[in-house]
Amino acid sequence: MLIGDCGKMYLYHYFDRSVGPFKNISDLSPKEAKMVLDNIKKNKPNSQCAGRHDKYIEYRIYYENILRDEFRKKGGCIERQVPHYMVVEHSPWLNTWFENVDMIKIPIEEFDLSTVSFTYGDSHPTFSDRVNDGKEYRKKLYTYDEILKVIDKYGFPQDWNDDGKYGPERYIEAQIWSDKIIDKYVAIYNELNN
Repeated sequence: MLIGDCGKMYLYHYFDRSVGPFKNISDLSPKEAKMVLDNIKKNKPNSQCAGRHDKYIEYRIYYENILRDEFRKKGGCIERQVPHYMVVEHSPWLNTWFENVDMIKIPIEEFDLSTVSFTYGDSHPTFSDRVNDGKEYRKKLYTYDEILKVIDKYGFPQDWNDDGKYGPERYIEAQIWSDKIIDKYVAIYNELNN
């Protein structure tokens, strides 16, 4: 398995530079989150987020409840109610999501792996009842050791499906259930960019 530079795995977070990193809409009330989405649709109509449907917030809450329950079943350490989202290795597609895109890249060794879960593909289609293609990684959440085996078997979706032609999986999503390392990298980012 070839992962990143020198065989290391990196997690990436993409964001709009004008907003800043790890601004998690799930930390807001549903009403506040809807206002943020409406503002994005109005002021950043060319961003990927502007195309989200009206029920996006409700769906997100629904899928985050599944992720939390599944991670708890696997003995995961949940230090925050909703995860921060990252992806395994660089995603060319996610790099186009924002008008003023920036990213933070963190080596996996920085994290307490008991606070990180993974889905092979975005968690929404992974757990959606609308996606019923029988692939073994549907409706499944993985630990770090488990996702390594899936990567060994299928590779990185961005290498064979960056355009989404072969299904909804375009990257491997990492759910970070702690603020510790996130806060560290936000502070570094802010120091370097202020």
